[in-house]
Amino acid sequence: MIYASFKAEGPLEKPDVIGAIFGQTEGLLGAELEMRELQKEGKIGRIEVNLEMIDGKSIGEILVPTALDKSETTIIAAALETIDRIGPTEAGIQITKIEDVRGGKRDYIIERAKKLLAGLDSEGGEIEEMSRVLKEESRAARIQEYGDEKLPAGEISGSEIIVVEGRADVVNLLKNRVNNVIGMNGTKLPYTIAKLGESKEITLFVDGDRGGKLIAKNVIDNARIGYVAVAPDGKEVEELQGKEILMALRKRVPVGEFIRRLRYGGDSFEEPSAPSVSSAPVSNVNPEKAKEMVKSAYEKIRGTKMAAILDETGDVIRRVSSREVVRSVKDARKRVFAIVIDGTATSTIIAVCDESGIPYLGATNFSAVDNARVKLISL
Repeated sequence: MIYASFKAEGPLEKPDVIGAIFGQTEGLLGAELEMRELQKEGKIGRIEVNLEMIDGKSIGEILVPTALDKSETTIIAAALETIDRIGPTEAGIQITKIEDVRGGKRDYIIERAKKLLAGLDSEGGEIEEMSRVLKEESRAARIQEYGDEKLPAGEISGSEIIVVEGRADVVNLLKNRVNNVIGMNGTKLPYTIAKLGESKEITLFVDGDRGGKLIAKNVIDNARIGYVAVAPDGKEVEELQGKEILMALRKRVPVGEFIRRLRYGGDSFEEPSAPSVSSAPVSNVNPEKAKEMVKSAYEKIRGTKMAAILDETGDVIRRVSSREVVRSVKDARKRVFAIVIDGTATSTIIAVCDESGIPYLGATNFSAVDNARVKLISL
């Protein structure tokens, strides 16, 4: 808005002032800033004139609203000051100020918005809750079916996945932004999970009760699992809040440590006290000779996917499938000196070797287990 004051030596009417503005600026600023054309285009608004007579002279104020930028507006303002005659009398125009009225509108908008927002405070919690539910349901809707068994899953294309018990657990993790999750659809280990364990690092996430521990044992015995995470005592994965899920996953432990805690702590998942067993299996056989015995036994079962259980003389006590190793060790009447496997030695087998005091374990591959006491021989 351009504000200008004027003074004329004689009496005037408002049309005289407006006529002088358009007439005496015509052609002065070129076609682009021709005031008549600018007004037709809406770049200059309706010109207001406030006029009064004092002692036979005319004084007053002119208001010119513009939608031009700052530089063009100041040029128009300066042009008004070149007017030296209004109607039949001499006159002078002086610009008093140029004001950006949009700033005042912005201030009003902000203040009004604050008041409107304050009026919504009482409903804010409800709106936030609706927004939260919408986001959670949207994430949960991303659940898909994976494999021939149509297991409920999120996005599991990465190298690390989290395996939970059922669909409700998958939904809860997806709601809390944990996307790399797949469910077993029950307590029985699906073939799909075992197959995934061959190419991905699996973290098994189970309920914090006795049932969860039993499921974990079954899965560990039949699949290649890297880590185990357990929900807080007495809670199920499907009922955990976001912070509880993240905390449980941060506290995951390697499979060997999980088995050790269960073995010495019963159903509790707390850190057990030091076991009373010896720190390492004892053998009178020279380590080099023991290594030769293990490799010799392996040559006899190479390519069969079987396992051989040896005594201290190197004789084979029994040949069994790799899945029967644990039961066979527990049923063995002689002291087992070594186990030789044409395949992977699972964390469960390693734990049984430690528990039974078996000095040597040979295999073509080993599950990741920390602090194993049995001597591992890679074949």
